[in-house]
Amino acid sequence: MSAPEEAPALGSSNPRIKLVRALHDRRGRREHGLFLAEGLRLVEEALIYATPCFVLYAAVLEATARGQALLQQARKRGVPLFRVAEDVLQRLCETVTPQGVLAVVPIPSPVTLEEHALAGRGPVLVLDRIADPGNAGTLLRSAEAAGAPAVLAGPGTVDLFSPKVVRAGMGAHFRLPLAQDLDWMAIRDQVLRAGARQIWVATPHGGTRFDRVDWTQPSALIVGGEAAGPSPEALALATGRVSIPMEGPVESLNAAMAGTVLLFEALRQRLQERPG
Repeated sequence: MSAPEEAPALGSSNPRIKLVRALHDRRGRREHGLFLAEGLRLVEEALIYATPCFVLYAAVLEATARGQALLQQARKRGVPLFRVAEDVLQRLCETVTPQGVLAVVPIPSPVTLEEHALAGRGPVLVLDRIADPGNAGTLLRSAEAAGAPAVLAGPGTVDLFSPKVVRAGMGAHFRLPLAQDLDWMAIRDQVLRAGARQIWVATPHGGTRFDRVDWTQPSALIVGGEAAGPSPEALALATGRVSIPMEGPVESLNAAMAGTVLLFEALRQRLQERPG
């Protein structure tokens, strides 16, 4: 069997390297319509669920069976591969210990929810001023795991395709329909068109207890920001407020934890309703 063709090496001044640097900035991602997937797990997911524009890798990737399999999969998919020096790749990655591979991936078209999209599904998740990338990515991951049909990001929310959010999402970006930079009128139109009968906004106190909400009804769930909580626009849109009771002297859960608890309560109720 002949050895695989060696990928061309790129220097630090190559246009592709410059493009990767630009994609660390929100303006660059918007301009090019691309985002970065760093590390073995995310690049593997990108090769399954998307079509990367190209993949950069360091020689260290070829030292493991998993790395070799990833490169072989990229070749089968016809994805261009380029070797770069390990120190160059390290400077291109935000992770402290990069795994020797990075992919440039097209940002998918924003989701437009269709009529009755929520029938039999979990609540569509609306992010309201979620500024922390780790919380945003964790919420995407939880939304996918709990069966949310889509995530809509409203004003003041971090860019969902920033490298930190993508890493925290652990592949959810490739499978979960997303839309960001939506104003509140667009969010309202989307959730109503999708068939939402109730729009709940999470509040630390004073709302309906989370396990007393009928989450089997087509719903939307708004999770507000870490510091100021839900925005006035979110409160105005909501048909009800939902809270998680706490016995300890904690003021509130963080946004990712609260959203996860609510999404999985909705899943619990749907599973309980299904026969078998």
